[in-house]
Amino acid sequence: MDRWFKRNLPQIGFAMVSRWARTGQIRLDGKRVKPEDRLMAGQVLRVPPGGETAARGPRKREELSDEDIDRAERMLITQDKAAIVLNKPPGLATQGGTGTRDHVDRLLDAFADEKSPRPRLVHRLDKDTSGVLLTARTPGSAAFFSKHFSGRSAKKVYWALVVGVPEVHDGIIEAKLAKQPGTGGEKMHVDEKDGQTAKTKYRVVDRAGNRAAWVELQPFTGRTHQLRVHMAAIGHPIVGDGKYGGQDAFLTGSISRKMHLHARRLIIEHPDGVPLDATAELPEHFAGSMEQLGFDENDSDAMPEQDRGPMPKALQKKAAKQHSKQIRKEARGERRGRGLGDGPKQKLGKKSAAKFAKGTKGGKPPERGGARKGPSKRGPGGRGRG
Repeated sequence: MDRWFKRNLPQIGFAMVSRWARTGQIRLDGKRVKPEDRLMAGQVLRVPPGGETAARGPRKREELSDEDIDRAERMLITQDKAAIVLNKPPGLATQGGTGTRDHVDRLLDAFADEKSPRPRLVHRLDKDTSGVLLTARTPGSAAFFSKHFSGRSAKKVYWALVVGVPEVHDGIIEAKLAKQPGTGGEKMHVDEKDGQTAKTKYRVVDRAGNRAAWVELQPFTGRTHQLRVHMAAIGHPIVGDGKYGGQDAFLTGSISRKMHLHARRLIIEHPDGVPLDATAELPEHFAGSMEQLGFDENDSDAMPEQDRGPMPKALQKKAAKQHSKQIRKEARGERRGRGLGDGPKQKLGKKSAAKFAKGTKGGKPPERGGARKGPSKRGPGGRGRG
């Protein structure tokens, strides 16, 4: 609903929309509605009498210091006539709020002059999460990018360091999420009864013994704190995430206590027809932990799983035939293995993992015995659209 107001009644700010929703002044088919609720064609949205004429003066642009402008420019990955892509540092909020005066949104004035539209956010990252953050230069490009984010066609890949090593090293976590009562909506939890569907694909790239693992995460839905809650739910909280992992989320030794979650790559359609593909370099604390644990950035290309269009019927039949053949072949191999006295199949060590995660259980990634000597290798970290 908040996006509907942004597109159709842009003079009404988000704060006003939230207040109207909270006090029941906005109605959807006669019922209360929240800013995040989805609207369907044919529904009737009631705006408070005179609300559609509510006026809001043009936002006064904040005077940025030379230090602020330099800070904003250091975050820049790439920009064009439609988009500005930033590498958000950890500890910097995406947007302002009560008691939050330092945030990315405030710094966007560094990328526009007085005559051009003010850049605007089209998605968000948690304050302690670093990485690729897309902003739009114009209202038109903002609507375009927002449509692709809400339609789940944007491809996002995160890197994370987690405590321990998931026994299912390549799988999907499906666990519904809801706001945890008593936290003021600041914390989420798994709620299979009343929660909203949440789905995350993950892959273990490398491991440091049984101490920690480096994982790639690809969210298929966009719930609040989804990746953090999902990894904690299978017993492997993100390193530094005390909110969902408690004291178990911190590694001993010299590993940073900051959160190790980074939006590594974003692929999204662009108004000019050429997909925007941006990669963000790791922040200093994350890169340092990777080096100490013996992980090499070149071991991952951070490639999202691509959606495929409908397959022709002839190819569907051929693929199904080949799949059935492979299943029979694997089944024969399993029977032979049992006949040779192989040990029992690998089982999940965590009840929560068995409940929420499903995927490939076969062999674990190669074990790292400790920190590698010499400087770590850095990936190319391609920038811009490719």
